[in-house]
Amino acid sequence: MHLNECSVEKYVNMFIEYLLYERNYSVHTLDAYMNDLLQFTSFIREKEISEGESFGVERIDPDIVRLWMMDLMKQSLSSASVNRKLSALQSFFRYLIRQGIIANFAFLSGPKKAKSLPYFVKEKEMEKILDEENFGDDFNGIRNKLIIEMLYETGLRCSELVGIKDVDVDIDAMLLKVTGKRNKQRLIPFADRLKEMIVYYINVRAREIVVKSPSFFVRKDGRSVSPAIVYYIVKKNLSNIPTLSKRSPHVLRHTFATSMLNDGAALSAIRNLLGHSSLASTSIYTHVTFEELKKVYNAHPRAKK
Repeated sequence: MHLNECSVEKYVNMFIEYLLYERNYSVHTLDAYMNDLLQFTSFIREKEISEGESFGVERIDPDIVRLWMMDLMKQSLSSASVNRKLSALQSFFRYLIRQGIIANFAFLSGPKKAKSLPYFVKEKEMEKILDEENFGDDFNGIRNKLIIEMLYETGLRCSELVGIKDVDVDIDAMLLKVTGKRNKQRLIPFADRLKEMIVYYINVRAREIVVKSPSFFVRKDGRSVSPAIVYYIVKKNLSNIPTLSKRSPHVLRHTFATSMLNDGAALSAIRNLLGHSSLASTSIYTHVTFEELKKVYNAHPRAKK
């Protein structure tokens, strides 16, 4: 059956009324749907003016929707925003199909969401944090500095660090036995600097902590440190870097991987140290170093022209 070409706005208003009275959507959700669909109708109106013909809902095809998506992306909208608007439009067309206004519609996939690059601390900033004497020489200060150093030098997850037991630390072999996700265990080597700090911490702990515990990192009462305590320690110390917008133990894990890659370590070796199940998870750090290279090149006088 041929349908008379009708204004798209008419059906948008019908759809919004349906969401309001039959689906009981909130005012906030209705406003979001209305704004997204009005952007689409504005695009259709501009197309009608430029082409000198009208477009009813039955004439809107995937090519037109694809052009609209491209127009949105030219406006520098994020993939998430474009996908949200596309979702609103798809809900609208599903309504039209259920109402028998159109027979069918070929729905499109939205743009893939760009993966955000991991946050990391630059080497000079990390050295400044660890070399400055701002931790204190009491038990908490010695422990806290070792926590920061170990996260930075080994790439441990917060949960892995909290789960370390005394039996997991082999000082002579300079190895940590770590239990990661799905109880998978791996060995992580450490260097002389970290060894000295570990030995010093163990001696201070033996002298000052009365209650003994199998856990390696403990509080003054002998109980194991919690993930919340580790998070607080890291956040407090990374707060000295004003340009860093995220401050968590995982940032130090990212920093470890990025530093290793910048210093020439093989991606497969970094994968094993981090305990990643696939190389794809580790490859994100190649993008980080590439972005850094681009920044360096953009400082070249020829790149500025």
